[in-house]
Amino acid sequence: MCRLHTEGTQHGCGHYIITKKLRKDDCDSRFCIFSARHPRADCPSCPHCTRYLGPDASETITLRTAAFCRECEYWFHGPGRR
Repeated sequence: MCRLHTEGTQHGCGHYIITKKLRKDDCDSRFCIFSARHPRADCPSCPHCTRYLGPDASETITLRTAAFCRECEYWFHGPGRR
């Protein structure tokens, strides 16, 4: 499966949120929809092809903040905590 090199923000809740995708490491598999070798339109095995990316190959933190990410803010400090 293909993997990305990314830049992002590290939040106080521990989540890393991608702000920029720098480049992709291609897995060269014809069964991965993100690969350049995937036969896009006429792929007979497409329902079974890999439809997700692997873990990021590298994560460069461009900003650290004590604030929670948007989802955690909702659950821990917003209406979701009820």
